[in-house]
Amino acid sequence: MNRLGRRNILIGAIAGDIIGSVYERHPIKSVDFPLFNRYSRFTDDTVMTVANADWLLTHGSLSAIMQRYGNQYSRAGYGHSFRLWLTSRHPQPYNSFGNGSAMRVSPVGWAFDTLDETLAKARESAEVTHNHPEGIKGAQATAACIYLARTGKTKPEIKAYIERTFGYDLSRTCDEIRPVYSFAVSCQKSVPESIIAFLESTDFEHAIRLAVSLGGDTDTMGAIAGSIAEAYYKTVPFGIKAEVLKRLPDEFIDVMERFCERFVVG
Repeated sequence: MNRLGRRNILIGAIAGDIIGSVYERHPIKSVDFPLFNRYSRFTDDTVMTVANADWLLTHGSLSAIMQRYGNQYSRAGYGHSFRLWLTSRHPQPYNSFGNGSAMRVSPVGWAFDTLDETLAKARESAEVTHNHPEGIKGAQATAACIYLARTGKTKPEIKAYIERTFGYDLSRTCDEIRPVYSFAVSCQKSVPESIIAFLESTDFEHAIRLAVSLGGDTDTMGAIAGSIAEAYYKTVPFGIKAEVLKRLPDEFIDVMERFCERFVVG
């Protein structure tokens, strides 16, 4: 386990996806839950995160790369509209404001030297499918959080920037959100909550536990919170990393290791 856990790999979003995967249909509403069990698996969040990393590594067509991964891993749990997009001969954006744009964007937050570049590429990542303003906003806000976190900004600075730039209400607490929160797949009803989970957290694991505990779209909210927490806390615990790697195809591991080498530790 230590050998697996010590690999240099960008894995925060993927860890959040896998940990949250078993609670999407069975909301836990608590931070006290097993991180992994035999049903823990990667979903479309992971597949599309890897696709975006591959796109940034190869500079190929994002639509073509996403279609290749999506059709190869066709049982990962895609939404109806996205599944139709995956099988289209000429895929076009479909004005979605779903949180799919935010769940897959984390590699963008690591790949560029300026915030302006990060925001522009996050828009590009979103627009192939999620060209609604809220879909773009969710991707940009997530990528911006990662960029700001990895470049040393404090949580109050990150919070102030996101509220000022994107208009999200980040003043609530997880304890206030949890009792009334229910399943939602829109960016506007899941991205702010995921960012709040990060802001309240004390470490990487705690961020994912808080996001999952809200009881919504737990794999995606875990992916968003986990992607930001990895950038801020600079590490994913060895044990979590090892459990995640055991559940991934070799292709995913190879892409995310190469991405880490080029953009994170290179």
